[in-house]
Amino acid sequence: MKKNVGSIDRVFRIVVGVVVVGLGLYNQAWWGVLGIIPLFTASISSCPLYMPFGISTCKTKETGK
Repeated sequence: MKKNVGSIDRVFRIVVGVVVVGLGLYNQAWWGVLGIIPLFTASISSCPLYMPFGISTCKTKETGK
């Protein structure tokens, strides 16, 4: 998979994932499992939902200079 998640986006996804999992555990709710999704996409630096829209938060390399 092509990387399309930048560093700031990764940090945000990790924080959101940990908070959702933590709240799910605290409240003993099943929706806490959904926090695994942003943690997974942050760990692989790729978001499948970004691909069809051509979105990328990664910095681009300058070429030819």
